[in-house]
Amino acid sequence: MRRTIAAAVAALAIGLTGAAEAKTLKLQASSAPGDWAHRFMTEGWQQKVGVMSGGSLMVEVLPTKAVVPHKETIDAVANGILDGDLNAVAYFSGRDPAFALMGDLIAGYDTPEEVQTFCMEGGGKEILQKLYDKYGGGNIHVVGCGPYAKEALVAKVPIHGVDDFKGVKIRSPEGLAAEVFKRAGATPVSLPFSEVYTSLEKGIVDAADASAYVNNDASGMHKVALYPLYPGIHSMAILQFVVNKDVWNKLTDAERTILETWYVAAYVTMRRQADLQDRDLAARDKAAGKLTVIDWSKEERAKFRKIAVKAWEDYGAKSPLAKEALDAHLSFMKKTGLLD
Repeated sequence: MRRTIAAAVAALAIGLTGAAEAKTLKLQASSAPGDWAHRFMTEGWQQKVGVMSGGSLMVEVLPTKAVVPHKETIDAVANGILDGDLNAVAYFSGRDPAFALMGDLIAGYDTPEEVQTFCMEGGGKEILQKLYDKYGGGNIHVVGCGPYAKEALVAKVPIHGVDDFKGVKIRSPEGLAAEVFKRAGATPVSLPFSEVYTSLEKGIVDAADASAYVNNDASGMHKVALYPLYPGIHSMAILQFVVNKDVWNKLTDAERTILETWYVAAYVTMRRQADLQDRDLAARDKAAGKLTVIDWSKEERAKFRKIAVKAWEDYGAKSPLAKEALDAHLSFMKKTGLLD
């Protein structure tokens, strides 16, 4: 009897110790609370970390601007205000042109899978780590990066080709995307994703580099922007998963492996689900006739890509790390047959 009681007390002590050591990582994302992508993470995927770790580690995915403005997450991570972020790399383009090239090589790749492979296996993650070693004071660890969708474009006016961009006010992140749209004749306006709907509704912008078709649908974009471009012509925005280095180093090897595995599984699944839902929603909207879904011709896409290539080259010449980032992209694209 005494042995049984002693064993129960010991088990309780171990349980209490484990509970005391449990850690919840607060990660700020680039998505707004109502977005499909945000619900994907918060209604099932963030909970998987706790299951995989047996409760020793958990994550909480916060919406954009929950703790700090969207352009300040890396400072918050470096200083320990946030444990990590799942933010868009392009938001930091003002710090170094390399962030623009790592955030979205506009019109460069054909599929999100290609960009995910570049990020995780083709040298992209290593370039991003170099950037944070320089601009994060050595206090940021890069777990991974990659897009989950080829974005659609929402528009209140029909844009059938490059010439139709002339005079169009378009929401775009700072950096390479804005430069490409500017060279195509549009007027870029920098706004966070959370302000896109109201900006379209109020006429502040005519079109927006927003998100995947499924996100745009869930956010109500198509209620005010009746001329979406799908499949997208330009963007596969790269999102990162970075963690404060002290926080990362204090995790066990098993917990670090769990986060790495969780990240890859979550974003591969998100990519697959977003693609299928994009297809279903676009087909539904075409059949209903409520929207005019515009698919650019190959000729117009080629014309737009030529504009983008010139912008890549100019950005690559702006800093040593930008050149290194562009060279990494080009090397991978040649290796995989995307470029001759």
